[in-house]
Amino acid sequence: MAYEMVSLLRMLVDREGSDLHLCVDGPPIARIHGRLQFFGEDPLTAEDTERLMKSIASVDNQQELQEVGGSDFGFAFEDVARFRVSIYRERGRVGVALRLIPNRIMSFEEIGLPQSVKNVLVQPRGLALVTGPTGSGKTTTLATMLDWINQEFDHHIITVEDPIEYFHTNKKSFFTQREVGVDVPTFGEAIRRGLRQDPDVVLVGEMRDLDTIEAAITAAETGHLVFATLHTTGAVRTVDRIIDVFPTNQQEQIRTQLAGNLRAVISQTLLPRKSGFGRVAAFEVMIVTPAIANLVRENKSYRVTSAIQTGHKFGMNLLDEHLLALYRKGIVKYEDTIAKAMYPDEFEAAARAMAAGEVRPAGPAPGREAATVG
Repeated sequence: MAYEMVSLLRMLVDREGSDLHLCVDGPPIARIHGRLQFFGEDPLTAEDTERLMKSIASVDNQQELQEVGGSDFGFAFEDVARFRVSIYRERGRVGVALRLIPNRIMSFEEIGLPQSVKNVLVQPRGLALVTGPTGSGKTTTLATMLDWINQEFDHHIITVEDPIEYFHTNKKSFFTQREVGVDVPTFGEAIRRGLRQDPDVVLVGEMRDLDTIEAAITAAETGHLVFATLHTTGAVRTVDRIIDVFPTNQQEQIRTQLAGNLRAVISQTLLPRKSGFGRVAAFEVMIVTPAIANLVRENKSYRVTSAIQTGHKFGMNLLDEHLLALYRKGIVKYEDTIAKAMYPDEFEAAARAMAAGEVRPAGPAPGREAATVG
């Protein structure tokens, strides 16, 4: 059979899928509620994937594919949804990966984002990071956070993305949305130029290199609220990752800058629901208190986990604590939670204690986090 892109995308949307993969020698594969499913039986040929790619890729994107072996861009499917598209070559043939971005921005309650995060969104300046592996919902979380600001404050919000994913409608705030490679050459350049455009809030789609990280920290220092993403899991690893990007002779200065400007790290992951329909997010929330800022400054990030464990009154929680809560409520399966846990041994012990009617923390015992996180 001849597969058509419109039919495949319609099927993905109708089945509430998140991703579509088109590779030679196999049928189209979709990710539905976190699980992979075939969309058909007939394998795609090289001619099929090239034809499907050309049905959505611009001439410029096709040229980039020829020159560097891949291209990323945003694609609108009718008035139903947008897709983030990656076209690439594998074994000399064309492959396509599409990630669905819903048109509707969800609320805090719909994605399960802790209300304590709103305290970060009212800050006049600083750096807030949303972290997690690819496909963990970071973009959706950031869109929800910016939409809340949009409803509550009269701010100028600049977003720098590659590609632009959610299109925001002006409410109390107004948006300037810039795409790397289309409107501006790099993230770092966009941030520096954006500071001359009277922003209150800046979103950096991804802090992927030293230049971007430096520009984001500078923007936070100069009186702006900056949001950014990193592909890390957990607050401790996020802090260490940022510092480790810099040369050794700059790391002490960066620790000081980070301690003074970091406001929060929200780390997340997605799990399939026990019902088999949909997925649910689990969050770790670190709010930077004076005590945590001091740990960052003094290069004692290994003690941050304990500070989060004892910081519930500030709205903090460890990822494993949220995972245990989801398991206790019967929302997710045990095997899915243990696979995502930062401290599997302690999580297993906490789950056993819970089954026995006892209470035991899901995170590491004091002092163990130094040996576990690295």
